[in-house]
Amino acid sequence: MTEAATQVELDGQYRALREEAGFLARDRAALLVSGADAAEYLQGQLTNDTEALDPESGCYAALLDRKGHLSSDMRVLRLENGELWLDLEPAAADGVLKHLRTYSIGREVEIEDVTERWAIISLIGPRSGELSGFDGLGPEHTQRFRQWDGIDVPGVATDVGIDLIVNAEDAAALEGMLGAAGAVQVTDEAAEIVRVESGRPRFGLDMGPEHMPAEAGIVERAVNFEKGCYIGQEPVARLHYRGKPNRTLRGLRLSAPDGVSARVHGDPLRLGKKEVGTIGTACLSPAHGAIALAIVRREAEVGEHLAVGDESTTAEVVELPFV
Repeated sequence: MTEAATQVELDGQYRALREEAGFLARDRAALLVSGADAAEYLQGQLTNDTEALDPESGCYAALLDRKGHLSSDMRVLRLENGELWLDLEPAAADGVLKHLRTYSIGREVEIEDVTERWAIISLIGPRSGELSGFDGLGPEHTQRFRQWDGIDVPGVATDVGIDLIVNAEDAAALEGMLGAAGAVQVTDEAAEIVRVESGRPRFGLDMGPEHMPAEAGIVERAVNFEKGCYIGQEPVARLHYRGKPNRTLRGLRLSAPDGVSARVHGDPLRLGKKEVGTIGTACLSPAHGAIALAIVRREAEVGEHLAVGDESTTAEVVELPFV
């Protein structure tokens, strides 16, 4: 397929995600936390209020080190039976699993890696609820259960649609039912455009162990300042109440579409002769052109123009979200 034909196909998938509904399988890790002390235990480990979660609700949270830097972000779902489901990037799963098991000694808690048993199919777009039978599900992280042609399907509201969680062996059948219902199968590349436009960073691409939540722009969603102590709380609270992060998540408008390629990720950003950050996720949005996410130093203010990589491309710093 030619580059032009590929772009036309991507544009069609993007329109489906913005105007109708598109679906794709997600590569995610899943940890199941159970036992009488599960919620109380996670309360002392994660940045958000897990004890306050009712069954069939959830939140976004992070696990930090003692200096307040990110070890992983994750979605925490309180299931109907009271167990807690942690949904996170696969690359971070081993470290999170080891940490949680190490600090759970002496508590009535079991942490199990259930990644291989389950599949997550994301449905993105304004018709997601209608086409999946989960119409009206919300707000974000709210859960509901249904049977669809004999398959047990929990649905979870997301910021852009519905996530469907099924047994791994039922994933192909569910994808077939979504297609028959009118949803369009899309690529990771198309879904990433929607994520970048929404201004939501991804662990391992836009943020990592060198960043604090405030630098990654996730404090509002991930941190509860009224709950009890958790690992890394003191530096996070000190920065929130007394300081200002030296770096901030921003959007970038790149000067040329050909600047959007695999080589862009990690390319340095310079303001004058000073390096102020590196490119995170870059994409070519049909609605906004060549755009990217990046955590940049505070002197790279909105409106500044930065040199990218070998300086053949420039980037204008903009507020998030793009949409």
